[in-house]
Formats: sequence, C-alpha cells, structure tokens
Amino acid sequence: MLRYPSILYFVVVLIIFTVFASCREKRGELKKIWYNGSYNRDFNDFNELHLAAAKKVGIKPVASREEAEHSSKKMEEIKTNPYYEVEKLTHSIPYLVPEAASLLNDIGKNFQDSLYNLNASLYKIKVTSVTRTSQDVQKLRKRNINSSENSAHLYGTTFDISWVRYTKVDEKDTLNIDSDRLKMVLAAVLRDQKRAERCYIKHERKQGCFHITVRK
Repeated sequence: MLRYPSILYFVVVLIIFTVFASCREKRGELKKIWYNGSYNRDFNDFNELHLAAAKKVGIKPVASREEAEHSSKKMEEIKTNPYYEVEKLTHSIPYLVPEAASLLNDIGKNFQDSLYNLNASLYKIKVTSVTRTSQDVQKLRKRNINSSENSAHLYGTTFDISWVRYTKVDEKDTLNIDSDRLKMVLAAVLRDQKRAERCYIKHERKQGCFHITVRK
C-alpha cells in the first residue's frame, strides 16, 4: 500500500533537485557585457575641477608623512576589505576624508552587485594610489614628469582605481572574466556615480587607472 506514495515522493524530490541544479547552472551563463559610451569622453574631468572639489572638501595638504599622522585623525584609514583591495602604496598613504572613503566603498560594492546581476564571477577593484604628501608628490615628479605638482591627491579626497588589474573573490571559481570586460562594468558603475554628481573622474590611459575625486 505504501509503494506508490513512495514512488511519488521520489519523483517530487527528483523534480525539485533538477530545478535547483538548473538554477545553479544558470549562474554560470554570463550575460553580455558591453559599455555603451566612450571612456575618454565620459571621464574627462580636467585637473582644475578635481582641485576645486578637493580644496572644498579636503584637508590642508601636509608636507611629510609625519605631519600626516596628525591629519589622518580627520580622515579614515582604508584597508583591503570584501569590496576592494589596497595595493602596496609607494607614493601615498591609505587615508581619505569620510566622503571619499564612503564613495570608494560604494564603488566597490556596486561593482560586485553589477557582476552578480550579469551572472559573472565576483572580483574586487584595486586601489593604486590614495593621499599624497608634498614629499610624495616631489618624489613622484622625479619619476613621472607629467605628474602634477598641485595634485588633488594632496587633500585626502582623491584615489586611483586600476582598470587593468582586479582580484578574484573566489579563487576556486573557474569562470574568469577578462580585464577589458571588467573595465566595462567598472565604467558603468563610475558613470552612475559621476551622473549623481558625487565625483569627478579622469580616465588615465598611460597610468591604467581611473583618477577619482569626491565632490559635494
């Protein structure tokens, strides 16, 4: 008498398992990634705009890292977290004013949300430069003559995000996304922030980064 109910139960369980398995497989079906814009046209805010916003929102520039230790109390230390990775900094210190730190965190989170919605593997953005002292700027200009002496990086409002390098969240995930397509996703996220008037952005081709300054 219990034979047929047992068979029915088995069939129902099999159907449920098949449906869930199918859903898991669909997570790997990457949706089309495309950026319907121009990096150079969409992110071409001149240094004057970055500087004006930095001076309005940021701290008074400091001459050395020793002085920065005191000014850093007015800022937030940024560290590698689930949304972004701070690379080894050679010409800057990992501190930002609260508005800039919040912007950076939102960019990293929105980037991952966008990847998730595209059924893509999750990646972290990489921060390559943050706040610079006057000494940092002088040293940098010796290596890069195109570097601006009056940099928005001096005010704790500005950071650079690489559009070349990214860090995969789950190394066991075998579905890789190339940097060109990841750049498209990142650009779409940044364009939203720019349109919301939260920041100024410059697409740096030679440095391979987006130069970003928070604004009010």
